[in-house]
Amino acid sequence: MKTMNGAHGTLEHVKHLAVQIGSRPIGSTANLAAASYIRAVFQQAGLSTEEQEFPCPDWIEEQTSLELNGELLEASANTFSPPCNVSAETIPVCTLAELESAAISGRIPVFYGDLAQTELATKGGIYIPERDRRIVQLLEERRPAGIITVNPTLHARWRIIEDFDLDLPSVTVSARSGLTLLRNPGAVVQLKISSRRSPSRSANVIGRRKGEIPERLVFCGHYDTKIDTPGAYDNAAGVGVVLTLAEILSQKKLRHTLEFIAFSGEEGAGLGDMAYARSASRNGFGFDQVSAAMNFDGVGPFSGTNTAACYAASPVFETLLDEKLKDYPGMVKVEPWPSSDHYIFYSNGAPSLAFTSKGIRDIYHTSSDTFDWISGQKLAEVIRLALDLVEVLDQKDLSWSRPKK
Repeated sequence: MKTMNGAHGTLEHVKHLAVQIGSRPIGSTANLAAASYIRAVFQQAGLSTEEQEFPCPDWIEEQTSLELNGELLEASANTFSPPCNVSAETIPVCTLAELESAAISGRIPVFYGDLAQTELATKGGIYIPERDRRIVQLLEERRPAGIITVNPTLHARWRIIEDFDLDLPSVTVSARSGLTLLRNPGAVVQLKISSRRSPSRSANVIGRRKGEIPERLVFCGHYDTKIDTPGAYDNAAGVGVVLTLAEILSQKKLRHTLEFIAFSGEEGAGLGDMAYARSASRNGFGFDQVSAAMNFDGVGPFSGTNTAACYAASPVFETLLDEKLKDYPGMVKVEPWPSSDHYIFYSNGAPSLAFTSKGIRDIYHTSSDTFDWISGQKLAEVIRLALDLVEVLDQKDLSWSRPKK
């Protein structure tokens, strides 16, 4: 494997993950292949490597059908759904308040509108809003025969429930099929799912270089994907940035210890983040030693604007980001957003930066998230900003980047 720096090398990393390997859901052989590739890049850069394994399921959908009055509707089993063959009456539900009062036991609720705008957080996840926690609680208490979720977009096909701890069969239907169901409330449907689930594993892949001081600069991004997507934008691009930074920074003389993390399980309940936290407490790589963590998730699309957000940082650290962004007029600062791998750092008091983008939505978590959307120039922009920040951060002590208590 040839070491590559610059935009071309970053694109080669993205291409390998998104094109040569493709969809990389936790537990899959492709996920393990991606981990192997990342480990080899870290090792060639001269980093010591660690893999933090965690158990997870490998899930395969074999066949799914949903029939209403003899008509087959467009449906996909929700990720990790158990198999089933049930006939039951549907009941449309569009808000949590409606779900609270709905008689869903033995029926098949059709989640639409407010209840189906985004993926339902997994009950064992690292970050779960109280609303989603309540939805899962009601489903488990009332035991519907199955669940139908209506995708809120006309053309996307991403699945709305992805919870391996939720033992209820479920499907996501297209918006058109959802319209058919909503026009026939109370109709009996036949739901058949043939799926296989088996024990598997995944792992965070970490590259480290010891510095003059134990305090760490951390760079991370997740390499796993949803079930249906090659995941170029989400998040081969972010991993490509992390790998390129590893190749560049491993050749520089820096005071700080460097840690480069390719997380897995970000798309699956934050399993990798929890594994990292457990290992950090055991092995002396505590969050209290992190001068700054940078997370890259969804950067670099041609039709998007790269963004940066700051968390748990001192005013002078946030001012540093503001000043450096003046040199990057094509980027913007945005309000903090919680749901990615930076959460495990800032929630444990480590100053953090999150890089993503805005301006493109329809490819998110879909089969359309392909390599041709990714701009080498946009990726290089993020890499240059990260390097500019490292140049300043490496000269500061730990207390400089943290808010005063």
